[in-house]
Amino acid sequence: MDVVNDTPDPASIVGGPTNLRQDGGALTHLRQDGGALTHLRQDGGALTHLRQDGTAQMVDVSEKAVTTREATATATVHSTSEVLTLLGAGELPKGDALAVARVAGIMAAKKTPELIPLCHPLPISKVTVDFELGPDTVVVLATVKTKGVTGVEMEALTAASVAALSVYDMIKAVDKHAVISGIQVLAKSGGKSGDWALPASPGAPGEGERA
Repeated sequence: MDVVNDTPDPASIVGGPTNLRQDGGALTHLRQDGGALTHLRQDGGALTHLRQDGTAQMVDVSEKAVTTREATATATVHSTSEVLTLLGAGELPKGDALAVARVAGIMAAKKTPELIPLCHPLPISKVTVDFELGPDTVVVLATVKTKGVTGVEMEALTAASVAALSVYDMIKAVDKHAVISGIQVLAKSGGKSGDWALPASPGAPGEGERA
């Protein structure tokens, strides 16, 4: 006996689950008419890493001007005051965590095109990784500089992220509940879009004493 499936195709239902979240709200990546927004920025411009058909591409930067470009990014590791005391004194079971994390961040910046598929290989001229120790946080500050045709925001973000992961790896033996948060670009300079910086606020990353 033939089995007939009477369940309609969800894609054929107007206003069906293809454009609704499980809680009933509209998916933010779909227009109200059901069309995809994956190739549009919030300001209406096209995302440069997507072609018109929605497939990924590596952006052609061959016509862009060579300028000095720099970016600073941050990440924060949250732990306990006891762990931060050990960290600052270099007395963790695995040794000097900040020295290891600094090298990890520098290496990560240079490896960014191998980790982020659509990033361009760039001639990195400088990488610095610093740390601000608070009562229960370690703020990572990574700055990357190049002279090239595209920016180094991704390199700075990768450096900050991996340095924070390295700190986590070094402290997890004494704090399994440590958390990494606040990964973001703080500032960039150079290129057609010009300079940009995150508005400063009291206690913002970059205002404390660095290690």
